[in-house]
Amino acid sequence: MNKFVSNISRFFILILLQVFVFNYVQWFGFLNPVVYLLFLILLPLEIPKSVQYILAFVTGFIVDAFLKTYGIQAFACVLMVFLRPYIILILNGLKPLGTGIKPVPGVKDFAWILVYTLLLVFVQQITVTILETFRWADWWRIIWTSVANTLFTTFIILCVEYIFYAGKGR
Repeated sequence: MNKFVSNISRFFILILLQVFVFNYVQWFGFLNPVVYLLFLILLPLEIPKSVQYILAFVTGFIVDAFLKTYGIQAFACVLMVFLRPYIILILNGLKPLGTGIKPVPGVKDFAWILVYTLLLVFVQQITVTILETFRWADWWRIIWTSVANTLFTTFIILCVEYIFYAGKGR
C-alpha cells in the first residue's frame, strides 16, 4: 500500500508542477521541460500492461486538457510506455526482465539511468513535435526542437531523481 500511495502522490505532484509551473517555462521560445514524464519513467514494471497504458493515457490526457493539445500528449505517453520494456531489455543486454527493475540512483548506475531517461524522453518529444508540426518540410526544426527539449527535460528529471532518490535504493 505504501508504494501505491507514493506513486499516486508522485502523480499528483508532478502533474501540478507541470501544469502550474513548467508549462510557463519557455527558454529561447521553444525549450519547455516536461517533468510529468518522471511519473511514467518510474512506474513499476510489475504493474499489468493494460494498467500502465491506462495510466499513461490518463496522464497525457490531463496534460492535454491544460495545454489544449487534443490528444498529442496522451498518444506520446502511451507510445513511451509501450516502448519502455523494449528499451529496458536492450539496456539489460537482451537478458530477460527480472522483477524489481527500478531506474533510480542506488539501484542502477548513472549511465544506465541517463540512457534510459534520454531514450524515453526522446520518444515522447519526437512524437509530440512531429504531431504538433505535422509538416515534413520543417524536419530540421522537428529534430532540433526534439533534441533540445530532450536534453533539457532529461537534465531536470535526473536532477529531481538524484535529489529525491539518491541513497534510498528503493
